[in-house]
Amino acid sequence: MVTRRTVMKAAGAGTLTGGLTAPAAGPAGAAGAPREAPADVLAVVEKSGHAVSFYDTASGQRLGAVPLPDHPHEMVVDSRRRFAYVGHYGVRMSSTVGEGGAAVFVIDLAERSLARTIDTRPFNRVHGMGIDRHDRLYALSEEKAVLLGFDDPATDRAPTRAVPTHGVKTHLFTLSRDGERAYVTGLLSHTVSLVRPHDASAPPLLATPGQLPESSCLSRDEKTLFVGARKSSSLVALDARTLKVRRRREVGGDPLRVYTLDDERLLVADIATDTLTVWSTGLRRIRSLELEGTPAAVSLHPTRPLAYVSLLGANRIALVDLDRLAVLGGFDTGPEPDSSVLLPATPS
Repeated sequence: MVTRRTVMKAAGAGTLTGGLTAPAAGPAGAAGAPREAPADVLAVVEKSGHAVSFYDTASGQRLGAVPLPDHPHEMVVDSRRRFAYVGHYGVRMSSTVGEGGAAVFVIDLAERSLARTIDTRPFNRVHGMGIDRHDRLYALSEEKAVLLGFDDPATDRAPTRAVPTHGVKTHLFTLSRDGERAYVTGLLSHTVSLVRPHDASAPPLLATPGQLPESSCLSRDEKTLFVGARKSSSLVALDARTLKVRRRREVGGDPLRVYTLDDERLLVADIATDTLTVWSTGLRRIRSLELEGTPAAVSLHPTRPLAYVSLLGANRIALVDLDRLAVLGGFDTGPEPDSSVLLPATPS
């Protein structure tokens, strides 16, 4: 029997904590009893579990796992939900010393197995991953500060292009939907670089939004880039074409991840305060939610106001209602859940 424990306090009316513990649930047990409709599946990179695991979001049941070499981190999925692509970072954290990995893992989502590995050497510490509307893949080498491109990642055996980013310790990037612009953050150069993945002759445009910029996202119209400057405890809005700063707001914590919710709202995961905060695109704080773990990454449901939040330390996924900003439940995972992708039972 699935049990649910929901705590509905929100910041502004108190602190919201708590969650759902969902024991494994199988198919209908009684003969002839109707089966429930298929549930969505969440694919989760467990970076210290060295695997991608698959969870039934209704029951929390672990459906299977794909073992990988040590410390995979970021993941993207193609538009047909046929393959997932995972970067081999190869070390636990950005502060960890070491050569790291030099590969992209191609996971068959139907078979839930490792289909093959793309060797990216000499481009190592592969972290940030992106995919455009044409299903072209992009992977970022933190060590070499180079953005790699794969025009047909389902069959490519090596990168088909590479573009220098002119940052240092380049960790993550945001991609325009058409794949023609990439915004790359440099943790040690404290920069954002606008590069053209399909035109390496175009000089990159650089800006310094603050100290230790890591995550970023584009507005729905792709005219504004929002950046979390972690060491500056700031959320910064830049013109997406010129990288001129439009607005800056102190957030008072460590804004690790920034996501676009809709035309008017952003979602920020803060690892100093263990909170999710909804901000307006004008950088006005709307509401905050305290969590029972450190929010490492978020997956947004494509058609419903739901977020699946990976909680480090707790080794858990929290399910959050974004309209009420309330924890609806959650389920346990393997060690250090990080990036995830929701695989809807019914394609949107």
